[in-house]
Amino acid sequence: MANEESIVSGMAGRYAQALFHLASEQGATDKVAADLKNFAALISESADLAHLVRSPVFSADEQVRAIGALLTRAGISGVSANFIKLVASKRRLFAITDMIADFGKLHDAARGVKRAEVTVAEPLSAQHLEELKVALAQVAGGRSIDVAVKVDPSIIGGLVVKLGSRMVDGSLKTKLNSIRTRMKEVG
Repeated sequence: MANEESIVSGMAGRYAQALFHLASEQGATDKVAADLKNFAALISESADLAHLVRSPVFSADEQVRAIGALLTRAGISGVSANFIKLVASKRRLFAITDMIADFGKLHDAARGVKRAEVTVAEPLSAQHLEELKVALAQVAGGRSIDVAVKVDPSIIGGLVVKLGSRMVDGSLKTKLNSIRTRMKEVG
C-alpha cells in the first residue's frame, strides 16, 4: 500500500504498519482485525485491564504474563497475540489502543471501506439505516461504508454525521442553539 504514511503516522502507526504487513503476508488481516477489536473491547470494559495497559508501574514481564493469560482466555492467538505480547515486552502497551485504531485504518483502506459515525435522537429503522448507507456511499465516491449508529436523545432530532474528517451537524439541538444565538444578537 503506497499511501500508508498518509493513513497512519508516529510510533503507533509504525507498529500498526508492521503488523499489517505481517498479517497481509499470512493472509490473516481479517482475523487480526477481529482479534484487535476484541482486545480493544476488553480494555474498554475493564478498568483493571485499562490500568494494567496504561500504568508504568508494572514491569514488562508482569504485563506480558498478565496479558498472555488474558489473551488465552479471550481466544486471541497467533499473530495477534504475539503482537500484543511483543508490544508489552517493548514497554509500549500504553499505546496499544492507538496501534489498534491505526491497524483498523490500514485494514479499512485495503478493503476500500470508509467508516462513518452517525448520532441520532432515536433508533433508526432498518430501511432508514440502509438509505443512510446509500447516501453516505454516494458522498464517499461509491466506497463501501461501515456505519456506527449512536443514539443520543439530547440532540432532540435530526442527526450528526462524521465521515472521515468531515462532520455535518443537522441536529435540532444545534439549530435551536443557532436560533437562540441570533435572537440574542438581534435583541
